[in-house]
Amino acid sequence: MNNTIPTGWRSIAIGSLTTKIGSGITPRGGSKSYVTSGVKFIRSQNVHFYGFSLNNVAYISPKTHLSMAGSMVAENDVLLNITGASIGRCTYVPPGFGEANINQHVCILRPNDKIESRYLSYWLSSSFGQDAINIYQAGGNREGLNFQQIRSICIDVPPLPEQQEVATILSSVYNLIETTRTQINKLKDLKAGIMQELLTKGIGSMGVPHTEFKDSPVGRIPASWEIKKLEEVIDEIVDCEHKTVPYVGQSKYLVVRTTNVRNGELIYDEIKYTTKEGYEAWTKRATPSFGDVFFTREAPAGESCMVPRDLQICMGQRMVLLRPDSRVVLPEYFSLFLASEPAKLAIYELSIGTTVSRINIEDIKKIPCITPPLSEQESIFNAVESVQNSISSKQRKLDSLISVKKALMQDLLTGKVRVKIDEKEKESAVA
Repeated sequence: MNNTIPTGWRSIAIGSLTTKIGSGITPRGGSKSYVTSGVKFIRSQNVHFYGFSLNNVAYISPKTHLSMAGSMVAENDVLLNITGASIGRCTYVPPGFGEANINQHVCILRPNDKIESRYLSYWLSSSFGQDAINIYQAGGNREGLNFQQIRSICIDVPPLPEQQEVATILSSVYNLIETTRTQINKLKDLKAGIMQELLTKGIGSMGVPHTEFKDSPVGRIPASWEIKKLEEVIDEIVDCEHKTVPYVGQSKYLVVRTTNVRNGELIYDEIKYTTKEGYEAWTKRATPSFGDVFFTREAPAGESCMVPRDLQICMGQRMVLLRPDSRVVLPEYFSLFLASEPAKLAIYELSIGTTVSRINIEDIKKIPCITPPLSEQESIFNAVESVQNSISSKQRKLDSLISVKKALMQDLLTGKVRVKIDEKEKESAVA
């Protein structure tokens, strides 16, 4: 970040921009004090850069909420995660959010009249805001941030009218990003529903649907289909190297880790890279190629995706490579099946471990695979692919919007690009 402050801007510590900095506590009784409905109890998993994720939000009673008056959330507060792997994740509380409280892993930053809530949140979520948090956090192992360190972080702030205009511009992009995410999630739900329907009822042949069904280890399926163990539908299963590949900043050699495999897709966020020598050493057992399937053994167990085309990629730890036997199962169908609910349930039942689930290679071989005739596998994949194409199109739009957001944040939050504000607003800000 440029150390030169734009004309009219000031460098101010967060402590001088807030009326409150403080975290909450866990209610007496811990999770046993949660209720089915009531006051939202915000934990670190609910706080994201794009806003709040409330799918798994906990609730506390109004009485418990009142007993924790010091950590009641107000509109326009900025909530910042201060412990664990999500240190630095933050968002602001929009109008109409309703009553809420926080636990000890989340910190309230209550802006004063010198700073716009959204501007503070966007600055903290920017690359330079995150750099400032990483410098000030306590300990080298992301142990946590204390309140004094948060107060000490300095922000370059323009006059309030300019802050508001910057926040409005960034909010419009954030809203587009959130709308696109919602569309993607709806398409994913549609895809999951189609997969469930086709993997239990099938498509049939020559336009004639299946009429006879049978019970199987993974539920009701058409009578003409087979259930085969995974080891019967693959040519090869290849374990990973049980050590960490050497990482480099960036190269053409990618490293897929368990965090990069989710819901049948390869996720490129935070993907790692290695050297040519590292790639060659970590692909001695097998070179992943299009049609192979990555499968996670742990953290979590059972996530999978097909290896994309034209990538030089090797496996990180806790991964295995599955090479389908195309005489029995099409790679595209096989990858689709492993991401389905019947497969996930079977994988869960074969997994071990309570805190962190994991699955051994011998148990991976036992996963029951729904195996229709090859022609019907192709029809099932084609039916799902049309929805997947829509998802991919929306994902490309989302990636583009995120790039635009990052560029705008870099320009607007540093003053590299200045926004125009009304002269009367300027005079008001000076006064």
